[in-house]
Amino acid sequence: MALNGTSFLDKVLGIVKDERSDSSPLVRFVHPKELQAIFDTDLNVTTGVNDQELERCVRKVLHYSVKTHKATFRNQLFSATDPYGLAGAWITEAFNSSQYTFEVGPVFTLIELKLFEHILKLFGIPDGDGIFAPGGSMAIMYGIVAARYKAFPDIKAKGMKNLPEMVLFTSEDSHYSITKAAHWLGFGTDQIRRIPVNSKGQILVQKLDEAIQKEKALCRYPVFVNAMAGTTVLGSIDDIDAVADVCKKHGVWMHVDACWGGSLMLSPRHRMKLKGIERANSISWNPHKMMGAPLQCSMILVRDKGLLHEANSAAAQYLFQQDKFYDVSYDTGDKSVQCGRKIDAFKLWMIWKARGDLGLNQLADQTMAIAQYCLDTVASRPGFKLVSDELQCPNVCFWYIPTFMRNIEKNGNELMHKVTPKIKELLVLSSKLMVSYSPLRQHNNFFRLAFQFHPTISYEQVIDMLTAIEEAGETITMNML
Repeated sequence: MALNGTSFLDKVLGIVKDERSDSSPLVRFVHPKELQAIFDTDLNVTTGVNDQELERCVRKVLHYSVKTHKATFRNQLFSATDPYGLAGAWITEAFNSSQYTFEVGPVFTLIELKLFEHILKLFGIPDGDGIFAPGGSMAIMYGIVAARYKAFPDIKAKGMKNLPEMVLFTSEDSHYSITKAAHWLGFGTDQIRRIPVNSKGQILVQKLDEAIQKEKALCRYPVFVNAMAGTTVLGSIDDIDAVADVCKKHGVWMHVDACWGGSLMLSPRHRMKLKGIERANSISWNPHKMMGAPLQCSMILVRDKGLLHEANSAAAQYLFQQDKFYDVSYDTGDKSVQCGRKIDAFKLWMIWKARGDLGLNQLADQTMAIAQYCLDTVASRPGFKLVSDELQCPNVCFWYIPTFMRNIEKNGNELMHKVTPKIKELLVLSSKLMVSYSPLRQHNNFFRLAFQFHPTISYEQVIDMLTAIEEAGETITMNML
């Protein structure tokens, strides 16, 4: 072990390049107990080791890690990182600062403020405010806290005991984070009203209107409506303008969960899919998903400037002194629920600075174009069946029906539910493809291929992915299910 460890830092880039080489497989899957046996004493930290032994251990860890930068990693809504963003992440880790006061992160503070100025204009709320959050789940919590504080400012000091029963509204296809938020923030999960969606996964606006009306008639307080701009599975985008009309009618806070679909705002061609987002009271967006910023990179945007500070500040005297020798309005940390906060703005700034609006526009258009090609190919390819034939976000959802099943009617749906995860298993074990699957409402398990800005995917690679799914499906027999 080197006393300062800096000699090992010199080796890191080489190690990463080696383990990300084209010859490295996507995944070397090993079941958990077997993997524990393979690593046995390697994970023990009781006794220190020299740099040579540490390098061996690190390489072994990476050897068995998923190579998320590869085109065949389609398993999540994130994928490869933008190289400029990765450089930014390494730089901020090396400088090990925190984003709460100007004095410890002067230029990083200015970068965050400038970046939000640009992003707020992009989303149509130029006089608003924003802050980075540790993930989209936390961002939606910020939105709910802001909505509740706006309705009942006394809650910060007095709590919820004397307040009316509050209700949250969201679509049945929305992310599970709203369930956790309702629990963590003391509403209770029973206070969520899940509104039905149409066949495309978009909220039924009339049902939302009726649900709000019903709760008001029962003397409950509708505090928060969550509109979706890119659901996790189908990538569905609600009619945000129509949802905004309902919220305006009833005086309810509208949040837009744009964690996935918000990156379409970077494209003049596709941003109209999110028409109405400029009417939102709050918006959550995860550049670490479609855009390819390194994990994690998430934010909350709010229309009312100053509301985040009012709702979240605690005025810690040891940190946010008001008699400092500089302009303390640049100490932005007190509008966060966190104290220490990573410099997430810098890696996003690095991407934007390098590529500019035009470069990001081109990447967004390119991503949607390859997703449309995939959808069109699936629609015309024997054995494949689309779940939805309209591309809203770059999600393509479908079943592959093996030849032996195509004429089966009895128990066909039940078998199909088993076929999809079996194909996934075969693909992972062969390291050909990692692709997500899910049931949804009345639908049995189906595949979701999602596309991001990075890596660039070619038409040939799309065909290769679909061929891999088909070939795995054709090896399945009834006895395997």
